[in-house]
Amino acid sequence: MTDTPGDDQTARRPRRLTRLRWLPAWLLLPGCVLAGAAAGGAYGKLKPPEYTATSYVIAVPTEKSDPATALGFAQAYGRVATQLAVLGDAQVAARVPVAELRRSVRAATSPDAPMVAISATAGRPARAADIANAVSRALTINANQTEDRTHVQLLQFTRAMKPGAPSSAGPIVTTLVGASAGGLLGGLALLVRPRRRAPEPVVTVPVPAPAPAADLKR
Repeated sequence: MTDTPGDDQTARRPRRLTRLRWLPAWLLLPGCVLAGAAAGGAYGKLKPPEYTATSYVIAVPTEKSDPATALGFAQAYGRVATQLAVLGDAQVAARVPVAELRRSVRAATSPDAPMVAISATAGRPARAADIANAVSRALTINANQTEDRTHVQLLQFTRAMKPGAPSSAGPIVTTLVGASAGGLLGGLALLVRPRRRAPEPVVTVPVPAPAPAADLKR
């Protein structure tokens, strides 16, 4: 009879558990922390930095509207900013495909101010700023085409500038995150680690002493 791959894996599990059982507990947790820190530091150094630039647009009510209406339309424009109708117009100015715009562009609104923040992330600072400005410009043009019906005008409040520092986590942060994750995994491994079985106590059964000869005669 030939052994199946499942039988081999089943036979290997007791061996792995035995190795984990005999590994010193004081060595498992620090080893996991060091391994996680090394992996996190390597990830932070090897991953290319990313930069984020943000542009702001503001909704302004016309004479036939009021600030509350402008605030409501700002919330709506924030949801429309990442839709195909806007990104399709922005891809020409940004020189970026729509699929990449969907991955890199985010829009955020405020419940108190009629303003929309459009952020773009890219591998170069200038590219991130160009994408954010292109999307905010396309959103403004699309919104103002319906100004006669909405009575709200969308204006560019501030242009996106080239960021001076990357927005992605650096090697120090990724090292700390990796060390924390390694410590957590090490702690979980200690919880599920098979314990050494204490030797079972030897039970001695007393042997009865031989009966005296006088008792046997009776």
